[in-house]
Amino acid sequence: MSLDLALGIARSGLAAVQRGLAQASQNVANAQTPGYVRKTVEQQSLVVADMPAGLRSGDTQRAVDLALLGRLDQSRGTLAAATVREDLLTGIEQVHGATGDGATLGDAVAALSTAFTALHEAPADAGQQRAALAAAGTVANRLNDVSAAIGAARQQAQDGIVTEVAAANAALQQIASLTVQIKSGTGGDQAGLEDQRDRAIAALSESMEIQAVRKPDGDLLLIARGGLVLPLDPSRTLLATAPASVAPDAFHGGSGTLPGITLNGVDVTGQIAGGRLGEYVAMRDRTLPRYQAETDLVAVNLASRFDQQGLTLFTDADGSSVPDGAVPYAGSTQVGFAGRIRLGSAASADPSLLRDGTHAVTPSATGPDGFVPNPPGGPAGFTIMIDRALNYSLGGEASKGNPWPTIASAGLGPDGTLVSPFMPAARIADYASSVTTAQLSDRAAATEAKTQAAGLQGALNSRFIAGSGVDVDAEMAGMVTLQNAYAANAKVISTLQAMWDSLLGVMR
Repeated sequence: MSLDLALGIARSGLAAVQRGLAQASQNVANAQTPGYVRKTVEQQSLVVADMPAGLRSGDTQRAVDLALLGRLDQSRGTLAAATVREDLLTGIEQVHGATGDGATLGDAVAALSTAFTALHEAPADAGQQRAALAAAGTVANRLNDVSAAIGAARQQAQDGIVTEVAAANAALQQIASLTVQIKSGTGGDQAGLEDQRDRAIAALSESMEIQAVRKPDGDLLLIARGGLVLPLDPSRTLLATAPASVAPDAFHGGSGTLPGITLNGVDVTGQIAGGRLGEYVAMRDRTLPRYQAETDLVAVNLASRFDQQGLTLFTDADGSSVPDGAVPYAGSTQVGFAGRIRLGSAASADPSLLRDGTHAVTPSATGPDGFVPNPPGGPAGFTIMIDRALNYSLGGEASKGNPWPTIASAGLGPDGTLVSPFMPAARIADYASSVTTAQLSDRAAATEAKTQAAGLQGALNSRFIAGSGVDVDAEMAGMVTLQNAYAANAKVISTLQAMWDSLLGVMR
């Protein structure tokens, strides 16, 4: 081996050590930088014509477990979705009141029954009459409040869709731009660009659940849950939607008025799943419309059953009669009735009508028995209307042996596609309690899902950091090794220099 060759090998060693030291320094400096992945410099031994020729420093390599990174991104979407669901349902829960505190919708209906029972004991007592009217007012107000909370949450979901579409578009354009640079090799530090792209993918994963398939040439394929391929184009936005005001009867699809989400002009709303965007869609189009329908059915059946027994205790907001609960829910005036229900003006003006009744009832073979109101100056101890309210309006039958029609559990929502997760009870108080329990259980389930998702993400993140993060102690130990290697290569060069000097001295 010539001295020139040995010197070249030593110089390549020094150059490799310098790159290694520079990369180790970069790792240490970015140990706390979010999204930074530990990097190493690839080295390859060179042999030319069966002679050693030193080494070559290759591209910077990232220490990344791509399978683990994919699971971590998925967990981000799961946690983001659970957080959205919990946030939206918490507002509804606060209006419902906690089970057991005596202030839920079911409790309010039960309290109305208790007030009528007390009135039965003293039908002429004006105080008891006013107390029963106040109990009915509490039910109407609670229905109004729950309906308003559901509407507010649904509007928040619609607004969230608009926000998340914008966020997803920004992430997609950033991913596309970085992918172009990575593929072309014109962006400088390739490993650093891949770190940036991973952060953009992580942000997109929170908006919608995706799978990122990385190709050897630096290209990337993004597949949303359900098989929807997201094209990458840095020059334009791919997803689109529009703001909207959400009314109880609004829905997406068919003849609905709510905007969908389009990809290159094609409606893909039904294919969006996971992440904040998917959860906002699910809440706007499925969960919350079902809540609204169930709450409306409490209001409709409560008002209708009193009215059919001879007491117009509740009316629509304009004072008109209550909606017909016998017709299908979708497209009827039942939609949104929980937000419009009011105490009847006649009963509000004269609470004694809760004892006397407001109108006559014609007997029906399968419905209520006939009824004639207590006339002015009639018996002060008149209890027939109160008995009908307790036994039938608030009971499971329209008359003895004739059960009320079953409260709808399917065909719900403004488009008629939704189904309740429980079998409707016959008594309105029991049905109201079932509605409250189901909706509060959803919030509890969302909180549990969020806790589990946060735990899983934390565990995956810890594993990722352990494998791909910067261990400062390990980096410092590696720098000591590189320092020793530098000294060794420098010693080789120094020795070679001395040999050259000796050789030149001989030649003189």
